Amino acid sequence: MIAVVEQPERDLPVQPSLRRMREFSVRPKHDLGQNFLIDSNILGVIDRLAELSEDDVVLEIGGGLGVLSEHLAPLCGHLHVIELDQALVPALEDALGPLDNTTLHVGDAMVLDLVELNPAPTKVVANLPYGIAATVVLRTIELLPQVTGWVAMVQREVGERLAASVGDSAYGAPSVIAQLSCEVRVARAVSRSVFHPVPNVDSVLITLERTGPPPPDELRALVRAAFAHRRKALPRSLATAGYGGNQIRERARAALEVLDLPLDVRAERLTPDQFRALLAELQR
Repeated sequence: MIAVVEQPERDLPVQPSLRRMREFSVRPKHDLGQNFLIDSNILGVIDRLAELSEDDVVLEIGGGLGVLSEHLAPLCGHLHVIELDQALVPALEDALGPLDNTTLHVGDAMVLDLVELNPAPTKVVANLPYGIAATVVLRTIELLPQVTGWVAMVQREVGERLAASVGDSAYGAPSVIAQLSCEVRVARAVSRSVFHPVPNVDSVLITLERTGPPPPDELRALVRAAFAHRRKALPRSLATAGYGGNQIRERARAALEVLDLPLDVRAERLTPDQFRALLAELQR
């Protein structure tokens, strides 16, 4: 008698991202900035930086194929996963199905009402799509004041911009707005080889630790106007950007004088705290 050994219909990769890509016929979409994590070693780095506990409610933006999601869920009390691409929903449901402390939100993280997430997030941990990374970080700082910490995979230039100090070439409005509420640092560089497809840019992991409330609208508007024409002196940049009315150049110069700053100083020379002080003087 000849024994018949049944062969599997197809051999699937062991690594979750690669397995789900094949199983669910997923093709990465360049226009959505999709670069999926395929090196599970980086997951341990991310969770160590996040320092999660069962009391934490985590928000993951850009769930992708769920490899980070299924790693984070057992480490926290609840996990919210936001994913824009409908084509990834079956793969994400495969990852999240065995977990009873997750909620999948299919939609655009730049449009979804993050304030209504229940339970409310306390930390943000994500491999962010490159095209929206800086904007998403700033949006969560603004809308989720109860969030105390972030760990995000971002394009190197974005990470360096958010963490830049006064006088750095990368220092700009995103740097100031983020640092008005958080301590920001680049935690480590990340090899391109941990992604599929391999991106054309370098990546870093950044961390943010909440140090204060979100900056008010008036302060964010001042910062953006100050950097709108960054090669110009700050009073002229504000005027050119249409900030503060007809007398803004004179008022800004007077405020700078009170703060003992040069009247021709550029925005890139002011610290976040000096921007806060400048707004207070302009509002007197």
